[in-house]
Amino acid sequence: MTRVMVVDDHPMWRDAVERDLAAAGHEVVAVAADGHQALARFMAVRPEVLVLDLQIPGPSGVEVTATVLKEDPSARVLILSASGEQGDVLEAVKAGATGYLVKSASREELLDAVRRVAAGDTVFTPGLAGLVLGEFRRIAEGPDESPTDALTERETEVLKMVAKGMSYKQIAERLVLSHRTVQNHVQNTLRKLQMNNRVQLTRWAIEHGLDDDASDA
Repeated sequence: MTRVMVVDDHPMWRDAVERDLAAAGHEVVAVAADGHQALARFMAVRPEVLVLDLQIPGPSGVEVTATVLKEDPSARVLILSASGEQGDVLEAVKAGATGYLVKSASREELLDAVRRVAAGDTVFTPGLAGLVLGEFRRIAEGPDESPTDALTERETEVLKMVAKGMSYKQIAERLVLSHRTVQNHVQNTLRKLQMNNRVQLTRWAIEHGLDDDASDA
C-alpha cells in the first residue's frame, strides 16, 4: 500500500483517480484542487507519491513539484496531464518529476505507474521517454567544457558514487567521511548544477556516463 495524494482542479477526474487508487489498495491521504491547497496539504500528510496535474490554478504543477521536492526529497511526483507537449514534459522533469503520463492513459497504466514511481523508477507515457532522453543527451553534448568542471575533486567523486546507486551511508564508509559531510557535498553539487533533488542528480550523472567511472579504490 502506497500513501498517495491526488491534485487536479477537475472534480470528476480527481474523484475517479482517487477511486481507482483506493480500489487498488493504495491509501489516498489527501486531495487538492489547486497549487496552494496542494502545498498546504502535502506538508500536512507527507504522501509517498503525489499524482499531480500540471494545469492547475497557481502555483502551477511545475512550481508545486519543485517546492514539494525541496521540502521532502524522498517524495515522488507523478504528473498526470492532458498535455504531452515537449515543453511541458521537460519542465516537469527538470523540476524533479519521476513520472509523466498523459490523461489518455488507461487505469492499469496509471496504477502501474504509481507502483513503479513509489519504488523509485522513472515512468513515462510511451514516446515521451525518448523525448526526455534526447533532451538530456543534447544538453550533455552541448558545452565544450566538462560538465563536472565546476565541481571539486571530492564532489565529483561523491557524484560518481551517487550515480552508481550508493546510499549516503555507503559513500561515507567508502570515503571515510561523516554522513553529514557526504550530504553537504551532494547539496553543493545540486546547487552548482542547478538541480533540486537526488533523482535529478542521479539521472544527470548517468546521462554523462559517471556511473561507469566510479572509483573502486
